[in-house]
Amino acid sequence: MALTIINILKKEKVLCIALLLGLLSCFWVPPDREYQGYIDLRVLALLFCLMLLVKGFQGAGLLDWLIEKMFGRVKRTRGMCRLLMLLCFFLSMLMTNDVALITFVPFAILALKRCGQEQLTIRVVVLQTMAANLGSMLTPIGNPQNLYLFSVSGMGAGTFFRTMLPLAVFSLLLLCAAVQLLPDEAAELRTQPETNRLPKKEIAVYGVLFLLNLLVVFRLISWLPVLFLTVLTILFIRRSRLLLQVDYALLLTFVGFFVFVGNLGRIPVLKEGIVQILNGREIVVSVLFSQFLSNVPAALLLSGFTDCYEGLLVGTNVGGLGTLIASMASLISYKQYAGSEGAQKGRYLLVFTLYNLAGLALLLLFSLCYY
Repeated sequence: MALTIINILKKEKVLCIALLLGLLSCFWVPPDREYQGYIDLRVLALLFCLMLLVKGFQGAGLLDWLIEKMFGRVKRTRGMCRLLMLLCFFLSMLMTNDVALITFVPFAILALKRCGQEQLTIRVVVLQTMAANLGSMLTPIGNPQNLYLFSVSGMGAGTFFRTMLPLAVFSLLLLCAAVQLLPDEAAELRTQPETNRLPKKEIAVYGVLFLLNLLVVFRLISWLPVLFLTVLTILFIRRSRLLLQVDYALLLTFVGFFVFVGNLGRIPVLKEGIVQILNGREIVVSVLFSQFLSNVPAALLLSGFTDCYEGLLVGTNVGGLGTLIASMASLISYKQYAGSEGAQKGRYLLVFTLYNLAGLALLLLFSLCYY
């Protein structure tokens, strides 16, 4: 039993850090009723349901079928990588960065494996992660911090898009330039005829549940009924094995960070220090806070100390690049890759850090000059 726990701790380093930070913060802010407001159950429910449904689509063979349809005519590696990156960039604007990565990272891993281009997997997944984090900045519903800041600030849609459009365009140019640095070799997709025989009824069920969860993302319907409906439907169609494939460690990682950030906001000394350093430095400070707290908690924490919401909006979106926890969506990509066959976790973290720090430096420079 002890060895099993040790092995889990070694495998789930990010989870351990999140839980440790949450636990340590409890010594400064003892548990009370306010803890109930720390954890965003809606976010956790969405993550759970979407991971469940993506596993369902994958098990039904839909991802393989889509790969053949979308990439059957793509004959070069660079074109394939560009398409995988652009899917995340543009669809994250509507699906949110979390959903885009949950959907398309497994898609990319399978596509590259089917083409015999596994050596590109790390770089492509890293670029997908950056694309989802940067593409999602262009809409209020693209990521949680945008939705929160857009709502709490009362800014109009025109102000929002005027603020974020130049940064989004510059980000897209950088990502396309990064793809051009990848090798451009012949890539023939290995066909699998059996993927043409899809369980259409099962996929239709997953599709309906997926659309319902997207309505939750857009806050058109409540999350709790959809959570129950999703789980009950999975049990009804006898696919309970999917419940065992959900990454519960990732959900616990979110819980740990929610508690940690919630407690930070209740420490008076920290509050006073934040007010002093934030004034007139919203972009830089929100970028720095995002590196250690992630951009969503940074937006929640800093919004109470300034009325320069445009600066926070720019800073928390740019701050999604950098460390692995700068954007919680980046953890999703890491977990998806780490669970794949032959994963090289150390190399992934190295490439991720190098790409993200380079992107962060360029985007921060652009932001400071433009805004």
